[in-house]
Amino acid sequence: MSQTRNVAILIFDDVEVLDFCGPFEVFGVTGVNDPVKPFHVYTVAEKDGPVIARNNLSINPNHTIHDGPKPDIILVPGGMGTRREMHNPVLTEWIRQQNTQTEMTLSVCTGSLMLATAGVIDGLSATTHRGAIDLLKEIAPRTSVQENVRYVDNGRVITSAGISAGIDMSLHVVARLLGPAVAAATAYHMQYDYWQPAETEAP
Repeated sequence: MSQTRNVAILIFDDVEVLDFCGPFEVFGVTGVNDPVKPFHVYTVAEKDGPVIARNNLSINPNHTIHDGPKPDIILVPGGMGTRREMHNPVLTEWIRQQNTQTEMTLSVCTGSLMLATAGVIDGLSATTHRGAIDLLKEIAPRTSVQENVRYVDNGRVITSAGISAGIDMSLHVVARLLGPAVAAATAYHMQYDYWQPAETEAP
C-alpha cells in the first residue's frame, strides 16, 4: 500500500484557476476508490482569508504557509499574480525552503517565474506559458528554457507549460510515483483523453 503524500498547492491573488484546480483534481481523485488515498491535496496561501483568483473567483485556502501540514510535494501555479509574487520575499523564501526538503517541487505555467526567483531552477531545464518564455529566459539566465513542450522533468523539479498542461504534468507525476496504470485510471475517471503515458525528460 502506498503512503499518503501531502501535496501543497500555493495560491495567491490573480492565480490562474485551471493552473491550480487541474492539478488539485488530478491528485484529489487519484485512487478515488482506494481505502487509503495516495495524496492529501490542499491549498496554502501567505495569509488567512479569501484569495481572489482570475475572473474574481474567491477561494478560501485550507492553510497558510505557516501552519499547513508538512508537504511532500509543492506545486506553484501561474497567472498574472506571479508577476507580483515573484518579487514577494515571503513566498520565494517559502518555496526555497520547501524545495530543500520536498520529494518534488512542481510549477504550472508562469509559476516557473517564482521558482526562478527562488533559485530552484538554476542549472536545470524548465518551461512555462508560451507567452512568458522570453521573460523566463531573462530572469533565469542559468536555466535552459524549453519551448513547445507540455512539461519538463528534471527528476525532483518538474515544470509545465501553460494552464491545461498542468493536468498532463500532474498525471505524469502520478505515473512516476504510482505507475502508469494508476495515472491512466485517473485520466479515465476525469474523462481526460489527451494524456498519454510518455515522459518529457530534461535534455
